[in-house]
Amino acid sequence: MGNRFVCMTKKDAKESGNVSRSKRMATGRSQRKLVVEEELLHRQALSMALHQSQRFDGSMSRRINGNTSSRRRPLPDQSPNGKTVSDFLEGVKWKKFVLIHGEGFGAWCWYKTIVLLEEVGLIPTAIDLTGSGIDTTETNSVSTLAEYSKPLIDYLQNLPEDEKVILVGHSIGGACVSYALEQFPEKISKAIYICGTMVANGQRPFDVFAEELGSAEIFMQESKYLIHGNGKDKTPTGFQFEKNQMKGLYFNQSPAKDVALAMVSMRPIPLGPIMQELSLSPEKYGPCRRFYVQTLDDRALSPDVQEKLVRENPPEGVFKIKGSDHCPFFSKPQSLHKILVEIAQIP
Repeated sequence: MGNRFVCMTKKDAKESGNVSRSKRMATGRSQRKLVVEEELLHRQALSMALHQSQRFDGSMSRRINGNTSSRRRPLPDQSPNGKTVSDFLEGVKWKKFVLIHGEGFGAWCWYKTIVLLEEVGLIPTAIDLTGSGIDTTETNSVSTLAEYSKPLIDYLQNLPEDEKVILVGHSIGGACVSYALEQFPEKISKAIYICGTMVANGQRPFDVFAEELGSAEIFMQESKYLIHGNGKDKTPTGFQFEKNQMKGLYFNQSPAKDVALAMVSMRPIPLGPIMQELSLSPEKYGPCRRFYVQTLDDRALSPDVQEKLVRENPPEGVFKIKGSDHCPFFSKPQSLHKILVEIAQIP
């Protein structure tokens, strides 16, 4: 094989050059449009999140209901791919999404997802777990998965008998999803784990991260990230990574603005809940419809570990997001959104 040489007249060359320039200009316009759309989404969603955090008081402090924002854009008649809102919702019986954050995060991390779900007529609610987000509970006092998950359990307990939700859990929030499935299987139509700790019966959420953090015993004795809220001579109560460590583990593909938001918003992680073994029964947890979303550029929970989770505890469906770090709601919000909508549409 060799190089090919093609003879062109001056006219042909000029026309070819014009076509190439046109293509470059079109590509440039397309890229600029994507940047503008992403910036618009970022501004709109962040303003909504800030608006919500300012209006919280008392019992509302643990919850972000996206559809209550006064700054919400009108629901579009047509989405970018040509489908109308009614097309999206056709056949979708349960439209409520309950979004559960992972370790150290809060309801704030879902701000892009909330906006995107609203735009297709779905109803998202993001909840702060105990000691997370703007929940005022001291992190060091949260010692069990039941305490950590209480805001979620309270929400499900107060649902009308004829209502169900689609429950979404990120990272260690996946353990809270599993705990909720065991408590209220009749109120959850589908459970979605986003690079989540979808552990089996008798496993601890921490076990999933053993590849990165080492065994629980070694971590509890030697980790420099531990927090001793009750004194150095007592059992550790929590842990928190250094900022540079967090950036490398969680946000290796996330926009700088979202990383900055996370750096000022993340809180220490209560240790007790993630060291607790889950008790999951075949009668309650077993029949629940579970779906798993794998993040393929994840440094906190490697794709190999995620693959092992779905192999050992098979869900109904598995979806993959290329180029996503451990936080697809930041790094790949549109891809995550499409998957959530697709799962909602599954009969």
